[in-house]
Amino acid sequence: MTGAIIAFLCLMLGLFLQRRPGLPLEKITKWVNAYLLNIVLPALALLYIPQIDPGWDLLLPISAAWFTFLLSWLIFGSLGKMLSWDRQTTGCLVIVAGLANTSFLGFPVVEGLYGKDALPIALLIDQGGSFLLVSSLSILVGSIYSHKEGNLRAIPMKILKFPPFGFLLVTMVMSIVGWKTPEFLIPIVSLIGKTMAPMAIFAIGLKFSLDFDSLSSRYYWFGMGYRLLLAPLMVWLIYRSLIPENSLEFKVTVLESGMAPMITGSIVAIQYDLKPKLATLLAGLGIPISLVTILAWYYFLG
Repeated sequence: MTGAIIAFLCLMLGLFLQRRPGLPLEKITKWVNAYLLNIVLPALALLYIPQIDPGWDLLLPISAAWFTFLLSWLIFGSLGKMLSWDRQTTGCLVIVAGLANTSFLGFPVVEGLYGKDALPIALLIDQGGSFLLVSSLSILVGSIYSHKEGNLRAIPMKILKFPPFGFLLVTMVMSIVGWKTPEFLIPIVSLIGKTMAPMAIFAIGLKFSLDFDSLSSRYYWFGMGYRLLLAPLMVWLIYRSLIPENSLEFKVTVLESGMAPMITGSIVAIQYDLKPKLATLLAGLGIPISLVTILAWYYFLG
């Protein structure tokens, strides 16, 4: 409850500052985004990734997040080419609609609906799925769809220079070889990590604006339709033959696949200048809309 109140206050602060004349909003937004991507994400990588013990039994729930992101890339990449969308719109939809809000929204929802026993599954999907994706493939997509020059060889260097990706590689090696994050660093990176949700919500507030044209945009509803309906539907259809349908693992996996677009994904899209307004609207307005579809999926799953 406290976290929700803090998030609400941060959103209100962002909206308030957005309407203050004379404030350098672009600079503030860049500073907040730089803090989230260059400090918070690496801190979270150090906190979570080395704690994951690689094993085949963990792959199925985790793979659902990777499956829905790759499916998003396939669908929106294909639609973008067929319907001649601009590259920024395509890239925005791939990233923001492809990533689910499996932690800030997912954890309290999963715990509230299925109890504490469901939290380890949700945590697994978030750390091994959503978090790894936002630190790796989303950066690749952002680099590709924001790239304006003809020299494609510059893209790998853009990815390698992005701090979260470098930390991701280091922490993945730590996980594979069994090295844990030093104990003295845990309180520090944990404290930094706790600022992710309020600062991300604050960043959304700085950019968020609602108008009829935005709500009537087909791109917005394409993104929301994929994230809230098609993605969990595809997971339900495919994973029911891989995980027992009545199991807690299956229900949490499907439900997490139907969460609203990930706020951090929208921050990545904004950082790469991939339709910032669309990215903000998908992540910001997606949360209240998703509460309706999440309940529908919950009752559908039984």
